[in-house]
Amino acid sequence: MREEGIMERTNEMQIEFDARSCNEGFVRVSVAAFCTQLNPTLEEVADIKTAVSEAITNAMIHGYEGEIHKILVKCKIEGKDFYIDVIDHGVGISDIEKAMEPMFTTKPELERSGMGFAFMEAFMDEVEVESTVGQGTVVHLRKRIGR
Repeated sequence: MREEGIMERTNEMQIEFDARSCNEGFVRVSVAAFCTQLNPTLEEVADIKTAVSEAITNAMIHGYEGEIHKILVKCKIEGKDFYIDVIDHGVGISDIEKAMEPMFTTKPELERSGMGFAFMEAFMDEVEVESTVGQGTVVHLRKRIGR
């Protein structure tokens, strides 16, 4: 099937890594590199890197509360849509709506602004959060490349 002269594409990849801050940059760049198959603009790449960084940082700080466990990032290209899932098996979120409010944080002592979800929503076309207390959280992100 063709869409605006471009053959429909589907491709996937995933990375599992220790929830250590030193791994955040590697994963962010890896996700951005995978996205280059869609020939994104520099702005689109920056948006994706920022959203992924925020999602990973949330998993490390709030999901695992600083303990070292695994985070899984799955990426999928479907046509011009780039999907990213950031998955942790941490403490979960009891009130997703509250957690997504700007300036909300579960760790005020860390001097963080709590703007992670607000940034994700600003830079991505779609943000959805699924979470179960005691089991973990999945942050679904979608960016349409080349509107």
